[in-house]
Amino acid sequence: MSKKLVSELMVDYLERRSVEYVFGLCGHTVIGMLDALSRSTKVTYISNRHEAVASIAADGYARITHKASVVMCHLGPGLTNVLTGVANAAFDSIPMVVIAGDVPSYYFGKHPHQEVNMHGDATQYKILEPVVKRAWRVDDPEALPEILDKAFRLAESGRPGPVLIDMPMDMFSREIDDDLWLRTYKDSHITMRPALDPSAAKAIAAKLVEAKNPVLHAGGGILLAQASDELAALAEFLDIPVSRTLMGQGCLSDCHPLMIGQTGFWGMEFTHSLTVSADVILGLGTRFAEADSSSWYQGVTFDPGATTFLQIDIDPSEIGRNYPVEIGAVGDLKLGLAQILEEAKKLCPQGKSRPELREKIAAAKAAFKQSNKPISDDSRFPMTPQRILKDVKDVFPEDSIIFTDVGWNKNGVAQQFDITIPGTIHHSSGLATMGFGASAVLGGKLAAPDRICLTLTGDGGFGVNPTCLATAVEQGIACIWVVMNNSAFGTIAGLENANYNTKFGTVFQTPDGKAYSPRWADVAKAYGVESVCVSSADEFKGALEQALAANRAGKPFLVEAPMENIVVPTPGCWNINDIYSPNTLVRDGKLILKENGSYVAPSHSKSHNTN
Repeated sequence: MSKKLVSELMVDYLERRSVEYVFGLCGHTVIGMLDALSRSTKVTYISNRHEAVASIAADGYARITHKASVVMCHLGPGLTNVLTGVANAAFDSIPMVVIAGDVPSYYFGKHPHQEVNMHGDATQYKILEPVVKRAWRVDDPEALPEILDKAFRLAESGRPGPVLIDMPMDMFSREIDDDLWLRTYKDSHITMRPALDPSAAKAIAAKLVEAKNPVLHAGGGILLAQASDELAALAEFLDIPVSRTLMGQGCLSDCHPLMIGQTGFWGMEFTHSLTVSADVILGLGTRFAEADSSSWYQGVTFDPGATTFLQIDIDPSEIGRNYPVEIGAVGDLKLGLAQILEEAKKLCPQGKSRPELREKIAAAKAAFKQSNKPISDDSRFPMTPQRILKDVKDVFPEDSIIFTDVGWNKNGVAQQFDITIPGTIHHSSGLATMGFGASAVLGGKLAAPDRICLTLTGDGGFGVNPTCLATAVEQGIACIWVVMNNSAFGTIAGLENANYNTKFGTVFQTPDGKAYSPRWADVAKAYGVESVCVSSADEFKGALEQALAANRAGKPFLVEAPMENIVVPTPGCWNINDIYSPNTLVRDGKLILKENGSYVAPSHSKSHNTN
C-alpha cells in the first residue's frame, strides 16, 4: 500500500480503461490533472481553443468508437462553454464522461474566482444537470474510484449519454492510498444488454407475418446497437420495406432494394405513400420525433387511425411517446431483431416475397434520381448544392466518414446522398447544433485514423467556431472541411422568406446591403491549413482530389465552394410553417376536420420550404 496523488490515480484509471484521448481546454482548476496527463504514454490530451469544440470533437470520437469519450474543462465559463457539446451528445444518445474542475472544497460558500453561485454555494455542476444522465460532485477523494466506475458504466449502458464528475480543484492534489482503487481492477468495463421478453418477440413476429403492408421504421437506435445486419436479415426474410429517420441514415444501405428512404419534413413522397398506408409499423430505436413525423399530422407521414404501431427501444420512456403502441418492448435491438427473425422463421419458414413492391421501390428511386440529374450536373456558379453532393460522392471513397452540420449539408444529404455503409454518416439531430460538423470531424478522424473523415458544413455553421482549424494543426489531425458557402443562415432565410417575404437577420451583408462572407479558404491558410476556394463548378472536383491527397499525406485541408441558396424539397409538413402562415388549415396545432370526417394536411405544407 502506498499513497499517490488523485490526479495520477485518475490517469492510471483512464489508461486501464483504454481511454486514448482526453479532449479539453486548460484552466487553473484542472492544471493538476494536466500535469498527470503530461506524463502518460497511453492517454493523449487534445487541447482546444474553445470548450464547445472540445466537447463536440469528443462527441464525434464516441460516435465512431461506441465508447465513452472523455472531456475535461475548467469551472465557470469553461462549464458554460462545454454545455452545447454535452447537450448535443445527450440528445443524440452519445456516451461521454465530463470531468470539470471546481473551486477548492474549503472555499465553498466564499464565492471564489469564477464560481457560478447565483442560486447556491458549490452548485456549478447543476449547469449541466438537465443534459447529463447523472452529475457527481466529489466531496471525498476516497469515493472517486467508485464514482469513476459508475460514471463510465452509466454513460455507456442503457440509452447512452453524457455524465459529469465535478472535481473541486484541491481533490486532484490530494494523496490517498492506492489500494482504495483495487475495486476498479475488478469492475467489468462492459454491461451486457437485455434481450427482448420472449413473448414480445413472438407477438411482434406474428404481427409482421400477418400484416399485409408492414413497414420497419428505423431510427438512430439501430446504429447505436450496431444492429444493421440484423435489420437487413429480418427485412429480407419477410420482404418488408424499411423507412428511416434522419439519425437512422446508413442503418441499411440507401441503395438496398427494401430501403424506401427518410420520412418526415425532409422525407420523400414515395416513402410517405408506404408509411401512411401501412397496416403495421415496427418502430426500431426511434421516438417518432416531430421532424421525422411531419409534426405528427395524421395522414401525412403516419396514420395512427389506420396503422397498428409496435415499438422497441432500449429506453422505456420512449415507448409510446408519440403514437399509441399495441406492443411496446424494451431491449437491445441487435439481440431483439435476431429473436424476432427466429420467431418469424417458425411461423413462416419460407419467408415472404413481394416482387411487385421491390419493383415499385426501384422505380421510385430511379425516377427521383433522374429528376435530380439536371441540377446535379449543372455547371452554373455559385454551385448548386446538388452538384456539390454529386462531386463529393464521385471523389471520396465509399467508406469515408462524413459529419454534417445543419441546413443543406444535413437535410439535403439525408434526402439525396446515398450512404451504403453503416456508421459512415453522422448528423446532429436532437439538438441540431450549428457548428457540429466542423468540430466533430476532429474526433472522428482520431477515432478512425486510417479512414477519410470529412465534414459537409455551411458557412454559417463553420463560422460558429473556426478554431477547430487550430486544433487540427496543433494535433496533426488530417481531416477535411467542405464549406458550402451561401453567405447566409440559409435554412432560416428560406423559412422567413416563405412566411414573411423578408430575409432580415438571416443573410450576411455589409451596412450598405452588399453580400458579405469571410473567405474561409484564406482563414484556413492563416491557421496553417492548406485550402482552396473554387471559382467555378468545374474546379470543385479537382479541389476535392487535392484534399484527398493532402489527407493521405497526413495534412488537414479545407475546400470552400460558393453555393446558390436553393431550397431542400420538403414533401412532409412542419408545424412551424402552419404557425407562421395565414389561412392555414391548422388551429392550435391540430388539423381541421373536413366534412367527411377525414384529416387533411395543410395545403401549403408541401410547397413551403425552409432553406
